Amino acid sequence: MKKKVAVAMSGGVDSSLTAAILLYRGFEVVGVTMQLEDEEFHERSCCSAREVQDAKAVADKLGIVHFVADFRNIFRTEIESYFVAEYLRGRTPNPCVRCNKKIKFGKLFDFTEFIGADYLATGHYARIVFEDGRYKLKKGVDIKKDQSYVLYNLPADKLSRILFPLGELSKTETRALAEKLNLPVAHKPDSQEICFIPNNDYKNFIASRADNADALKAGDIVDTAGKILGRHNGVANYTIGQRKGLGIAAETPLYVVNLDVDKRRVTVGKSDELFSSELTATDVHWIYKPKNFPVTLQAKIRYGPRVADCTVENIGDNLRVKFFEPQRAITAGQSVVFYDGDELIGGGVILN
Repeated sequence: MKKKVAVAMSGGVDSSLTAAILLYRGFEVVGVTMQLEDEEFHERSCCSAREVQDAKAVADKLGIVHFVADFRNIFRTEIESYFVAEYLRGRTPNPCVRCNKKIKFGKLFDFTEFIGADYLATGHYARIVFEDGRYKLKKGVDIKKDQSYVLYNLPADKLSRILFPLGELSKTETRALAEKLNLPVAHKPDSQEICFIPNNDYKNFIASRADNADALKAGDIVDTAGKILGRHNGVANYTIGQRKGLGIAAETPLYVVNLDVDKRRVTVGKSDELFSSELTATDVHWIYKPKNFPVTLQAKIRYGPRVADCTVENIGDNLRVKFFEPQRAITAGQSVVFYDGDELIGGGVILN
């Protein structure tokens, strides 16, 4: 009897090829597209009405059943409201990490079980392998495209029921294979923006949800000695490491090094003042928890290929991470993710 797999189909080339590959491998494949917003959702979104139509067109071409799962209410509560609240605290959130935890591998996983699927598959560039008696989450073969960073919240007991068929491919190979299979989205551009932010204008989005918040009120821009250099239009409109848009004339480039909502203060400094050797992480999740602490691992503090050696130790419910070399622009609200070689074993949200 064929195993049934539900493919999260966003209307893009990655998820479309995922469905085609699994169909070729002999699975009973069904497509599921998440409805996350209303019809006015902006056109570049990965979940707009157009994307639903594109996903259905691919499903029709492949001859598979296609579902649309309405997750609008939970998306507004768990992702959009979270996104706004974090910026109002002077933090820079990662909505993709939270969406994977709460929606894609939470609510959607439950939906696939409800329709009787044995597996949930997505177009992520990561790998799940069975080694040493357990399932492991590993980096994608294409390191430049690797998306394991946003998947660190996956529960270990779900790994055996999740499939990432693209983990062994490069993006170039994906495009070529999609074209060979004559998929209608083979040359569709990748979405580069936050899916629910029209025109990537997060400032207006936050203002539309909380126009009278302290984090959106004007205040001082100061240097690290406390000298006032200028004025800003709201702490929530800035992020650590930002250089452009400060409106300050200086002999050397200045960057945002600290955000203080309570004092309505944005602190700027020189490039070398952006570097730090330590951070504290909270909301920790381990896929495979080390047996002893402190432990030496590799870590990422943002999406991308670069990892850094560090030691990790427990501090109550939090973690203290000490890097062998100082890291640039460690940003509260982003995730720090831990690797043991090419295996992702856990992560947490940067507190400070």
